[in-house]
Amino acid sequence: MRDVLRRLVEGELTEEEALVELRAIQLEELGGRARIDLGRWLRRGLPEVVLAAGKSPEDAAAIAVAMAERHGEGLISRMSAEHRRALENAARPNGLEIVDYGQSARVMRAGYTPVSIDARAGILTAGTSDLPVANEARMVLEAAGIEVRLEADLGVAGLHRFVAPLAALLEWGADVLVVAAGMDGVLPGLIAGLIALPVIGVPVSTGYGKGGAGEAALLTMLQSCSTGLTVVNIDNGVGAGTAAVLIAARAASRAQSPRPTRSRRR
Repeated sequence: MRDVLRRLVEGELTEEEALVELRAIQLEELGGRARIDLGRWLRRGLPEVVLAAGKSPEDAAAIAVAMAERHGEGLISRMSAEHRRALENAARPNGLEIVDYGQSARVMRAGYTPVSIDARAGILTAGTSDLPVANEARMVLEAAGIEVRLEADLGVAGLHRFVAPLAALLEWGADVLVVAAGMDGVLPGLIAGLIALPVIGVPVSTGYGKGGAGEAALLTMLQSCSTGLTVVNIDNGVGAGTAAVLIAARAASRAQSPRPTRSRRR
């Protein structure tokens, strides 16, 4: 990085060339176990998310804390009680703050605030059992500086329950919606057929019997009659949040800068 900065100062690199090199080199190895992608924010406007499941509590905590210390915030998902204890033990002595999202969390340097994006995202769930997955999406969106509103328990077993919250989100000015549903997974398709916003469906592994592990919800969303519904994998709140960030940030960027005119070819 020092070499890139030196060549930039000496005029050997343009600003854009230096940025390309910095993006390429921002990988850091942590104890030979993990390569932390510190350049993801520069490339995509998104921090890396640590998947705690499958990692030891100590390793997962160390990676999240390293990201927070170097980048300002570190995101971690799918934590057990042991993962949470290890995270608290690693973060608090270093003066880092923890923002709780159920089974997920953001670890941040004291006083850190992500750069705000002038965009809004709504998150809806069919039931309260879908909240852990919905909160993953909320974590990613808020980490990217996007304002979020979450409405829960709006399943189609009582159609009257989702009309007012949906109308409120539209009036609020949401740019994109994330809709999480287990069981039959109908809610995302229903909403996508009613509004003109991008809708991202998240099948959740809640329900009874065959198909109750999210397969039925996934197939329902993939087979939806509502055209344009985007669907992520079962329980993939991080993926849904990421897609919502990219959509909302792009909408904000286009709103702030006029679209360039293209000359016609003759």
